[in-house]
Amino acid sequence: MALESTLIAHGLPWPINIETAKAAEAAITLAGALPATIAVLRGQPTIGLTDDELDWLTRQPDVMKAGRRDLAVAIAQQLTAGTTVAGTVALAQRAGIRVFATGGIGGAHREPWDISADMTELARTPVAVICAGAKSILDLPRTLELLETLSVPVLGYGTDTFPAFYLRTSNEPVTARVDTPEEVAAVLHAHWHLGGAGVIVAQPVAADVAVDPAEWEKALWQAEKLAAAKGIRGKAVTPFLLARVAEITEGKTLRANQALIVANARLAGLVANALR
Repeated sequence: MALESTLIAHGLPWPINIETAKAAEAAITLAGALPATIAVLRGQPTIGLTDDELDWLTRQPDVMKAGRRDLAVAIAQQLTAGTTVAGTVALAQRAGIRVFATGGIGGAHREPWDISADMTELARTPVAVICAGAKSILDLPRTLELLETLSVPVLGYGTDTFPAFYLRTSNEPVTARVDTPEEVAAVLHAHWHLGGAGVIVAQPVAADVAVDPAEWEKALWQAEKLAAAKGIRGKAVTPFLLARVAEITEGKTLRANQALIVANARLAGLVANALR
């Protein structure tokens, strides 16, 4: 099953990124599945990084961030790129991988017309994305409305409401609740048999590391104000905001991020086994 590489190339600082990547791969292995971290290395799409490649990637200062639209450029120009959710889903599907674990998906930002390519990729590619919901910096009601329009089921794993990455809930309803990997696998099988594409399986972050909603809103407001003052826009917004809120919360969001990545990887391994 697949793991993305933008998370470790752009989302987490060294050495936390390599520690988290290895912990996620170990959790998948313990669950009885085969981990495959995906990236583009010097122009070569690579499905399953070796330990040396993983370590090398986490130390590179200027790695390209590649969604689906960027893959051809990275390949043709022989660049190294960390793949986003959209980029990873596209490459995973071409490699025959149907289950993918990440932290949180992209979606509709609070700014008008700023929509993540994750949305359209999920609408056309039959891969299950195990995550902790969508990133907390997003407009979550709009994100869920988009997913409904694009016919992407949103399954809540052990929850009736959509998780919000660092927060356990957004208080928004999911398409359906599932409580076991076997239930997830049954829905995936039926959805794909009917010609459906992507499916989101959203698992809440553990309660002992979840961020308090009031603290989160205050930190996000400060980070957004700083981003606006610096003129941060486009695909630079998400990594900038996540880095700033980590500083403002004194590492609480970073610890939550690490924990949910490993938990999602473990669940994805169990789902991959059940699906098989």
